[in-house]
Amino acid sequence: MKVGIACGGTGGHIFPGLAVAESLKKRGHSVVLWLSGRDVENVSIGNNWNGDVVSIDISGIPAGFSFRSVVVAAQMLVSLLKCRRRMKNDLPDVLLAMGSYASVGPVLAARSLGVRIVLHEANAVPGRAISFLSPFATAVAVAFEAVRKHLVHPRIVLTGFPVRHDPHARFKEGGLRRELFTVLVAGGSQGAHRLNEIASAALCRLHSEGIPVQAVHLAGVNDEIVVRQIYEKAGIPHVVFGFLKDMGKAYNSADLAVTRSGAGTCAEISAYAVPALLVPLPSARRNHQMANARALAAMDGVDIIEEKDLSVEWLADYIDRCCRDQEKLDRMKNALKTMVVPNAGERLADLVEKVGCP
Repeated sequence: MKVGIACGGTGGHIFPGLAVAESLKKRGHSVVLWLSGRDVENVSIGNNWNGDVVSIDISGIPAGFSFRSVVVAAQMLVSLLKCRRRMKNDLPDVLLAMGSYASVGPVLAARSLGVRIVLHEANAVPGRAISFLSPFATAVAVAFEAVRKHLVHPRIVLTGFPVRHDPHARFKEGGLRRELFTVLVAGGSQGAHRLNEIASAALCRLHSEGIPVQAVHLAGVNDEIVVRQIYEKAGIPHVVFGFLKDMGKAYNSADLAVTRSGAGTCAEISAYAVPALLVPLPSARRNHQMANARALAAMDGVDIIEEKDLSVEWLADYIDRCCRDQEKLDRMKNALKTMVVPNAGERLADLVEKVGCP
C-alpha cells in the first residue's frame, strides 16, 4: 500500500508522523512524508527518516483579516495546486494528516483525486485545520476523548498520541548528578522566552539557598546561549539545548518538568510518567494548551499555572515543595500512567491500513 503522511509544521506534528511512518514501513508499506518547508522540519527529521519527502512551502494563516492573510491564502492555493500535481504522479492509497496548516494542501489535493483520508487530532480541542478538513476524512483519530465534544464525525477513533519511548536513554554529558533533584524546563520546539527567564532565575535562587537542584533546559535556539551562561555563572549542573531530538534522555533524567502543554509534551510526560507543572501558551489558538493541561490535571497528574501568574518567587517555592514531597510526585506519576493509550503508533497505523485497504 502507498501511504502519504502530512506532518509538517512543528515537532508536535513531525515526531508522531515519523513514528507512524516507521511503523507502516516495517509492515511493508511505501511511505512518503509531506512537509511544509520549515527549517525545524530539517532539524527534526535529521537522520531519523530514510525515505521519500515532498516539501511544499506554505505558512500558517494569521488570525483575523489582513494583507498578510490574503498573501498566505494565495500561497496556500498555489501549494494546493503543487500538491495535486505531485500527488497525481504518485497517487497514494491513503493520506494521513497530522493537523496544522501543513495538512491543508495535501488533504484537499488528496480529496480532489479520490484518495482516502485519515486525520489525527492531537489536542483536547480540535484545531482550525482539523475542524475544516474533517468533512473530507474517512476517519479522525484522536489523542483525547474530550475531542468528541467538539468535533462531529461518524468515525472518531481513540488512538492516542504516537510517542517514541526509550526507557534507557540517559545524558552522559553536562556533569549531571543522579543524587540531585532534576528539573526539566521546556518551552516547546520554538522555546519560550519568559518561561526561560523565570525558570532559570528560580533554579539559581534555589541553588544559592542550598537546595540541591540541577537543570535540563530546552531553551530554543534564540535563548540557548544566554540560558547556558546563567547556569554556568551560578554553578548549577546543567545541560542546555536549543532543540533536542532525543527527548527520552530529558524525560528519563527529570524528577519534575516545567513545560508548555502542547499535545506532544502532554503525551510524552504521560508516557514517561514525569510529574509536571504546566504553563499553557497563552496565545495558543482556541486555548488548546489549557484544554490539554486540564485533561491531565483532572486525573491529578499535573499542576497548572497561567503564565501571567508565574513569578520567580512562586516557582522557586513550588519546586522546593516538590523536592520535599516525594509522595506527591509518586501520586502524579501513577496518575499520568493511567492517561497513556498504549501502542498509539501501532493503533494509528492499524487505522490507516483499515482505511487504505477497506
